[in-house]
Amino acid sequence: MPARYRSFRSSLPWLILLLQAAFILLFYFFISDGQVPVPSNAYSAFQDVNHMLVFGFGFFFLFLRRYGFSSTGFNLLIIALGVQCSVLVEDLLYFLLQRPVQDGQRRIARAMVTMTAVVISTGAVLGKANPVQLILMAVVEITAFHLSRGMNKVFLQLPDNSSLRQVHLFGAYFGLAVSSRFSEPPPRSEKSRRTPKSDLFSMLGTLFLWVSWPSLSYGLAVAGGGRGISNTYFALAVSTVAAFVLSALTTKDGKFHMSHIQSAVLAGGVAVGYAAQSIEHPWIAMILGLLASLVTILGSYCLQRCLNPALKIHDTSGVHFTFGLPAVLGGLAQVVLLVI
Repeated sequence: MPARYRSFRSSLPWLILLLQAAFILLFYFFISDGQVPVPSNAYSAFQDVNHMLVFGFGFFFLFLRRYGFSSTGFNLLIIALGVQCSVLVEDLLYFLLQRPVQDGQRRIARAMVTMTAVVISTGAVLGKANPVQLILMAVVEITAFHLSRGMNKVFLQLPDNSSLRQVHLFGAYFGLAVSSRFSEPPPRSEKSRRTPKSDLFSMLGTLFLWVSWPSLSYGLAVAGGGRGISNTYFALAVSTVAAFVLSALTTKDGKFHMSHIQSAVLAGGVAVGYAAQSIEHPWIAMILGLLASLVTILGSYCLQRCLNPALKIHDTSGVHFTFGLPAVLGGLAQVVLLVI
């Protein structure tokens, strides 16, 4: 952990206990079950999103040798607290906007989708923030994310699920904003070391995310998630093939670079997230997956060598070119599709 962190016993247990007690009291007084019916097959998508958060992202951020337990254990702690916080904040907004309360299972699924943004943000500060800072960052980010969604609904008149699809974009750039407040570790320090075993576990997390990613499109959909699932899968398939091709073409020895594969194979799923339900032809999703993989691999060179040093940003897990740039591409694609 960072040197300035004093002790677990003096701050962390009391913060967790205080938050949990506050959540229980707020649930007792304000949270009740809604009356909105839930599709019978929604539980499988809920399980996949849960696996993505706990296993997928937990192993995905496991590449640093000294922070293996941090990326998995703290990830679980933040998810457990963050889901409760997200349910409370969203129900408060529903009450202020005078909208019907969601069903319990749908409510938790939406909270877990919201936690995707928080987990992505933690990747940008991995190895630099202690657990107290991560928990406080999660609470602030959840509140900011729901406020952003509320403004999108009220002022921009965006549908509820369209405003929820900005999780990758919001999570990446919120994490980069927080990362700019931390100092960058030395290039060859012990904190930045990677090992073949840690890279292997990180690749295992990528496989978890790849397999479960189409269920995220279903979780974002109110009904009729079939088109979103198929478009997401085709975009992921093309971005995976393009990742291997571009990795071999951009490396000096012509071999596959595992960091390219880990980030670019998911780029298609991130980019198609905005327009997965509105794309009518699979070839459009496939082209979007190809462009997302290209943007990810080329962006990793440009950002790490040019933009990040100028802005004094140290992106530990590369969330900018893994999630941020493909999300920007997906948002632009959605605008183009709406115009056409």
